[in-house]
Amino acid sequence: MAAEGSSKRDLRRALVSGEKFNRRGFKDTADLVKAEMSTEFTSDLLAELRAAAYTIVRGGVTVKLAKAYGFCWGVERAVAMAYETRRQFPNERIWITNEIIHNPSVNTRLREMGVLFVPQEGMVKDLSGVAAGDVVILPAFGATLEEMQFLTETGCQIVDTTCPWVSKVWATLDKHKRADCTSVIHGKWGHEETIATASFAEKYLVVANMDEAKYVADYILGSGDRDDFLAKFSNAMSTDFDPDTDLSAVGVANQTTMLKSETAAIGKLFEKTMLVRYGPSELAKRFVAYDTICDATQERQDAMVDLLDSGDLDMVIVIGGFNSSNTSHLQEMAEHAGVTSYWVDSAECVAPENRIRYRSSNGEEHVVDSFLPAGPVTIGVTSGASTPDKVVEDVLERVFMIHKLSAGVPVGARA
Repeated sequence: MAAEGSSKRDLRRALVSGEKFNRRGFKDTADLVKAEMSTEFTSDLLAELRAAAYTIVRGGVTVKLAKAYGFCWGVERAVAMAYETRRQFPNERIWITNEIIHNPSVNTRLREMGVLFVPQEGMVKDLSGVAAGDVVILPAFGATLEEMQFLTETGCQIVDTTCPWVSKVWATLDKHKRADCTSVIHGKWGHEETIATASFAEKYLVVANMDEAKYVADYILGSGDRDDFLAKFSNAMSTDFDPDTDLSAVGVANQTTMLKSETAAIGKLFEKTMLVRYGPSELAKRFVAYDTICDATQERQDAMVDLLDSGDLDMVIVIGGFNSSNTSHLQEMAEHAGVTSYWVDSAECVAPENRIRYRSSNGEEHVVDSFLPAGPVTIGVTSGASTPDKVVEDVLERVFMIHKLSAGVPVGARA
């Protein structure tokens, strides 16, 4: 499609300006979808919590809700566009290249609407079933440049729900290219957003955390083994990446759902590393960084800090999809604070016999019996950016029911 030798930026711009590429949704169905989503996703209980300064007491259970939680604007926009697409194309075959967001109930709802999910085996998607005239939704995390090009050339109607904050990161990679810098992406190399983001970079390296960033920094300063480096980042770097030449100038970007504090620290680390390696006069040519943490991620992390600092919490329940990066970091913050915390993805994780199935931030699954005490208990609650309020309500109603049972109060009675 693009001329030989043109940049990925030029190709991306050509693709998104195509007549079959929709990034705004469908006004004709917007009002119907807004009402539909309100019915499916909102919660009277959480509205009550917000009206009561984010704290309520129900039968000996005090619930403190984080002041920023749940559905963010980008997620709500993506889900609305997916719903609008189904209404706009009632008879066409509709695909989505990945989960629209990382929430099982929302993705199940799309399947019930007849939306087909592109098959995937490991890291490889099978787009062979997609045909000309099909409608294809790109999820909130974005899609790779190669996927966008394939779908365009196939003749599909594309509905792009990519969060604008993710697109902002892609624009940052363009700046890295213009500055002749390798993009160091703070993210998880197997995460859909990072896979999409990396596809728009000319040269890139993905670091998952500060430990990996320090390893790269040490290599820049002359420590480390080349073969060990290439093996360590074999899945996390651009084709033909050469650490001896491609790390002479770096720009830092991030997966938008990472911990803000860690991304900032990684940026400072590389700035200091390039200063030590090349000196003050070369720093501007050797290092660039821009703030690409999304507002919603930052707001939810800041609210989690406030919730944890409020004191008197017996436990924290973090609610969100188990493959949700931003939710995992909320759980991680609770763990680092030393507060008992349970990350659940739905009410089904909370069993009537006072048992909870949850995950820790590293993804390990655990089961705890008698997690709720019989007496008064104070619970901090938050949810990831892909979690509808209705899911949070369902979890809390399970908690209230179990606490009544443990206290010997009939379920139908008001404690």
